[in-house]
Amino acid sequence: MTLQGKHALITGGGTGIGLAIARALVAEGAHVTITGRRQEVLEEVAGAGMTPMAMDVRDEDDVVKKIAGAVDRNGPIQICVPNAGVAEGKAVHKTTMEFWRNMMATNLDGAFLTIRESLTSMRRTDWGRVITIASLAGLRGLKGAACYSASKHGMIGLTRSLSEDYLGTNYTFNAICPGYVATPIVDRNVISIAERAGISQEEALKIMVGSNRHQRLIAPEEVAAAVLWLVRPGSESINGQVVEIAGGQV
Repeated sequence: MTLQGKHALITGGGTGIGLAIARALVAEGAHVTITGRRQEVLEEVAGAGMTPMAMDVRDEDDVVKKIAGAVDRNGPIQICVPNAGVAEGKAVHKTTMEFWRNMMATNLDGAFLTIRESLTSMRRTDWGRVITIASLAGLRGLKGAACYSASKHGMIGLTRSLSEDYLGTNYTFNAICPGYVATPIVDRNVISIAERAGISQEEALKIMVGSNRHQRLIAPEEVAAAVLWLVRPGSESINGQVVEIAGGQV
C-alpha cells in the first residue's frame, strides 16, 4: 500500500487503459478520481476507492470546475494521468478543420488543461507524479494518421518541457508510449480500417497486431504496471522520459 493517502486523477478512466490504471492505483492504496464524458459509464465501473466524475477535457471551464471539486472532496492531486484521447486515422487531404480541432482539443489541449489544474493543488504538497499516456505514434509518426500523431508528439513535448521546469523537485513528469492495446479504441479502429481499406475486420486486426513487435495486442494491465513503476519509491530519478511499450525495439 505504497500510495496510501495519495489522490490520483485519471482522465478517460472509465474504460481500457484508464480503468486498468485506476484499479492498479487503488490496489496500492490511492484514492482515484476517474473522469470521462459519460457519468453513467463511470458509475458502472467505479469500485471501492474510486470517485466517478463526468468531465469534458475539451472544455476549459468544465476542467477547472471539476478538478477543483475533486480536490475539495479527496484532497490535493498528487498523481495526474492524462489519458483521455481520440484515436482515428485520416489522410491529410481528407482532414477537415473540425476533425483536426477535435483531435487536438481532446488529446493535447485536454492533457494541458488536466495537468495545469492538477498542478494547482499538487504544488502545495511535497510530492507529485504526472504521467501522460501518449503513443508510439508520438515518436515515429503513424502512416495515415498525421493528425493523431501530431497530437501525441505534442503531448510528449509538453511532458518533457514540464520535467525541465521542475528539475530538482519532488515532482516528475514522464510519458508512456504504448503500441496497439486491447481496448475499445482498437475495436473501433478495426471496423474503421476495414471500411476504409475494403478488407475484412480479421485482416484489419492482423495489420494492427502486426505493428506490435511481439505480434500481439498489449494488455491494458501492462500499461498500468508501467504507471505503478513510475509512482512507487525508487522512481525519483526517472524524469522527462518516454517509456515505450511495444514488445520490442521501435
